[in-house]
Amino acid sequence: MQGKTVRESMVTLSHVMQPHDANPAGNIHGGAIMKLIDNAAGVVAFRHARNNAVTASIEKLDFLYPVHVGDLVILTASLNRTGRTSMEIGVRVVSENMISGETHHTASAYLTFVALDPEGRPLPIPPLLLENDEDRRRCENARRRSELRRQERNGL
Repeated sequence: MQGKTVRESMVTLSHVMQPHDANPAGNIHGGAIMKLIDNAAGVVAFRHARNNAVTASIEKLDFLYPVHVGDLVILTASLNRTGRTSMEIGVRVVSENMISGETHHTASAYLTFVALDPEGRPLPIPPLLLENDEDRRRCENARRRSELRRQERNGL
């Protein structure tokens, strides 16, 4: 199976936050941001596997800055690491006040997706080809997170 680069599946998605995404004070619900994060990561997983892929876990999700009705939310998602059937995807969320132009790093998350065949069984995926130091750094960090998850599952 021929490998693919990070660039081949990377995606940037934008969404204007609406009143139905917010609480009465105009702050966007964390769950609305989580759904956008999952969608962005899902696009990356599908593009890499070119097959159905499902969310297996969300490793970490930090909300760093509030989002308000009318803000533009920009999500950048890319592969960090691939396994035989799974892949870790990092998503960075930036919010922009479209009137002032002010931007804030709003959230970051790591998600693991698993590619599935038509019968719902895990499907082998292409390996990830690392092109530069940034790709290698992100892959190594993802490897460490994967090892920590394995140790936690095994009670170490």
